[in-house]
Amino acid sequence: MPQPKISIRGLYKIFGADPAMALDLVRGGIGRQELLDGHRHVLALGGIDLDIAAGGIHVVMGLSGSGKSTLVRHINRLIEPTAGEIQIDGADILGLDGRALTDLRRRRVAMVFQRFALLPHRTVAENISYGLSVRGVDRARQTEAASRWITRVGLEGFDDHYPDQLSGGMQQRVGLARALATEPDILLMDEPFGALDPLIRTDMRAMLLGLQAELNKTIVFITHDLDEALAVGSRVSILREGRIEQTGDPEDIVLRPANDHVAEFVEDINRGRVLRVAAIMEPGSEAAGGLQIEADTVLEDAAHRLAAGGAERATVVDGAGQLLGTVRLERILQVMARPAAADN
Repeated sequence: MPQPKISIRGLYKIFGADPAMALDLVRGGIGRQELLDGHRHVLALGGIDLDIAAGGIHVVMGLSGSGKSTLVRHINRLIEPTAGEIQIDGADILGLDGRALTDLRRRRVAMVFQRFALLPHRTVAENISYGLSVRGVDRARQTEAASRWITRVGLEGFDDHYPDQLSGGMQQRVGLARALATEPDILLMDEPFGALDPLIRTDMRAMLLGLQAELNKTIVFITHDLDEALAVGSRVSILREGRIEQTGDPEDIVLRPANDHVAEFVEDINRGRVLRVAAIMEPGSEAAGGLQIEADTVLEDAAHRLAAGGAERATVVDGAGQLLGTVRLERILQVMARPAAADN
């Protein structure tokens, strides 16, 4: 099994006057609310174990106060842990001195914030090239990089505009381009689309997925929106009150919720727009007639194609047309209609 890009073990974060004292209480079994009420300390993270693979989008999803933003800020040490280990490519980042930590933030880990965090006195081009200027890259290369990323995020003609002259979606495109311009290994995204209108959020998700298909960055994506988590995540972790409830593929989360809390989250999900044929197909080499459906087709689209073709089942193929198995219309409709708990 390949080494994870990011490995987190036994991560605790406690806010208060004496975190070490509170940590002993937590390890002794005291609850989160009791710690707050009786000792005026906040347990933000309670023993997180998490592996994040290279080249995918790992979504950490939770409601307000679950600890998700606190967690992501540990990966670049904007927040220091009370206890635990954090490794990137097998190297302990908690042991980095000031210079090495600065280098990590400048070259390997970039961050995109919900509220854009653009510099108001700098133009679009200057904001995008800011990380390169801090790194000491010469002006010509800064200009070339800014121009290239302006094109890639669809902001041609806005080079000399200032942030207050842009819409929210355009500002977040600048924020994303600024993060990617430094060519980091890891991209941390803390509710990056949370301040945007729904239609703009959809466009931004599509742009992110398009860029990721090309760049294969390791992305840690924070959101409180389960639909968003399932739409963009190759892996999803559900966080509740500072602890991970479940980690799995989007299909695992929807079809096999680990507990009642996760089941409540996914109960009202539109399965037809989230689940893909690969999750419910019958593997094998038996052909199913002339109709072929690619494995990454969402169930709703697959059902429409089968119904339109008057077919009861179809052959499932990969992107190269190789046979993977079969899928039945009856099974598609059953999965789309059944509550999540029935699939366990």
